Amino acid sequence: MPTLIEKIASSHSVSEGEFLSGDFLRIRPKHIMTHDNTSAVMGKFASIGADCIHDPKQPVFAIDHDIQNHSPENLGKYAKIESFANKHGIDYYKPGTGISHQVMIERGYVTPGSMVVGSDSHSNIYGAMAALGTPVVRTDAAAIWATGETWWQVPPVARVSLVGTLQAGVTGKDVIIALCGAFNKDEVLNHAVEFVGDGLAQLSMDQRMSISNMTTEWGALAGVFPFDEVLLTWLNHRAEWLSTRGTPRYTAQDVQEWANAPLCADSDACYAIELEMDLGSVIPHVSGPDHVKVMRALPDIEADKVAVQKAYLLSCVNGRLEDLREAARVVEGQQIADGVDFYVAAASETIQQQAESDGTWQTLDEAGATFLPPGCGTCIGLGAGTLEPGEVGISATNRNFKGRMGSRDAKAYLGSPAVVAASAIAGHIAAPQAYEPCDVRTSSRRHEMANPVSEVSIVEGFPATVSGRILWLPVDNLNTDGIYSGAMTYRDDVSEQEMGEAAMENYDPEFTTIARQGDIIVAGDNFGTGSSREQAATCLKVRGITCVVAASFSQTYVRNAINNGFICIACPLLVESLRSHFANETVLTMPGGHATIDFSAATITLDSESFPFTPLGEVPQEIIVAGGAEAVVRNRL
Repeated sequence: MPTLIEKIASSHSVSEGEFLSGDFLRIRPKHIMTHDNTSAVMGKFASIGADCIHDPKQPVFAIDHDIQNHSPENLGKYAKIESFANKHGIDYYKPGTGISHQVMIERGYVTPGSMVVGSDSHSNIYGAMAALGTPVVRTDAAAIWATGETWWQVPPVARVSLVGTLQAGVTGKDVIIALCGAFNKDEVLNHAVEFVGDGLAQLSMDQRMSISNMTTEWGALAGVFPFDEVLLTWLNHRAEWLSTRGTPRYTAQDVQEWANAPLCADSDACYAIELEMDLGSVIPHVSGPDHVKVMRALPDIEADKVAVQKAYLLSCVNGRLEDLREAARVVEGQQIADGVDFYVAAASETIQQQAESDGTWQTLDEAGATFLPPGCGTCIGLGAGTLEPGEVGISATNRNFKGRMGSRDAKAYLGSPAVVAASAIAGHIAAPQAYEPCDVRTSSRRHEMANPVSEVSIVEGFPATVSGRILWLPVDNLNTDGIYSGAMTYRDDVSEQEMGEAAMENYDPEFTTIARQGDIIVAGDNFGTGSSREQAATCLKVRGITCVVAASFSQTYVRNAINNGFICIACPLLVESLRSHFANETVLTMPGGHATIDFSAATITLDSESFPFTPLGEVPQEIIVAGGAEAVVRNRL
């Protein structure tokens, strides 16, 4: 009775057997993708004592984040990555080839039924290919380079039915924004999502990639579509394209074999939650500002005429040919409004070439677009076009967190390519066509799963208790951009002191003067959401923070923390108590008393009151005792 997710995970397990939700297993993924962070993984690879790649065909390097930075330091970093790739026989894609995820799909690395991981939070996008795409962190990447393997815990699985027929002009981006806004109570947090339903037949592959990509912002670890006729047609076209580029990674014969025996969930598969959305009730919405899960329907926000200074059509969620064509259709024969900059970048050089060949690029150019190279850039606050203080941006990217695309005093909204294009023409957030207001029709049903183990033994060397002052951060969805800024993420020359001083500066500039060695951070739901940058965990560790307690976490953040020997504890009852106690306070960082964490009893005591938490299992304890996953791999080697 396994789900599709469980079947794919089991098929990539080092050990034979059927693995279900909650099980820990060692996996051997088909590929591990790294981008600009390859240099950091190289450092980890060396530090664990490895000197050869276990399987040179497993890693893929695709440079995409800081490609507008032509400083000697950055170019030198890229040269070192290319040299490392050449030395070890690893596939390397130079800056300008395209966004790493697009390259992985476009060049044939992601195939149906495969498990492909990436050291980037938007690796979920591979799920559009009926594959299990999920993020891992840099330490995992180094471990895979060295041994071919890493650890993974099979998450709970959500079944999401998309039914009905989309209205004209409604796109995949509108669908995922609607899902994020309609189910915004952590329904799929740390779940893997399987999409089903009769509505899938009308979703193109470009639209599926947008949806799978942004299941990350929805809180999921993966977003997987089934193998169907839409995918079959796309794969046959892709196989033909690959055949013109030397040795193809798959052929038409491979595609037919996948079609003859596609992996699918058993009819009696068990799901943690089942959600349904009627696609006919979806109209374009806008997320934000500052949060993905806060959405407003276009007819509503359009009436406010929210002025924009910058508009963006780029990124791994919306930089493909369909997106560019839709924007070109909206702006054709018109000019970008005065005072608005409209930035456009294709997801890959191949897509840009296609857009140039069919006239799409020329239409956008004539309307006044400013073109950027195929890459991430502005989406992560790097390169040209970042938001200045006081500016408002409308973006077809996947994140609008405060400070991510530039100044933390700017505001960013998310919308579809058509909405972005219409807003660039109007000078304010606008719809490309009129839509009647409509409530999104949804339903949900959660299933009771087995209760977690109430207590675990403490492994040798792991502390039975720790104590410290609480720092209460009254915020949900505190993202990695708030914890550690993107501007510092791809610098390799940051000292531990600088890293510690930068901790939380985008969330609260006063944090560095308030926090003390040995403090325990307590925050709300979904702590560490956002990108997979491990510095969001290590900056707190080097700052001297003992651990983070939250109502819930992004699982990628927890993975980073554990792999670096840093403790995360889920304790919603303590958070609820602090919310009540500090209900009238508006300060961003507040000392909240002295707490003792008892790991053997799985309780946190604060002011004589005890709060139970989900126990730390033996696997994370062992990694923390070893000093992190690097040490575990080093010992193994």
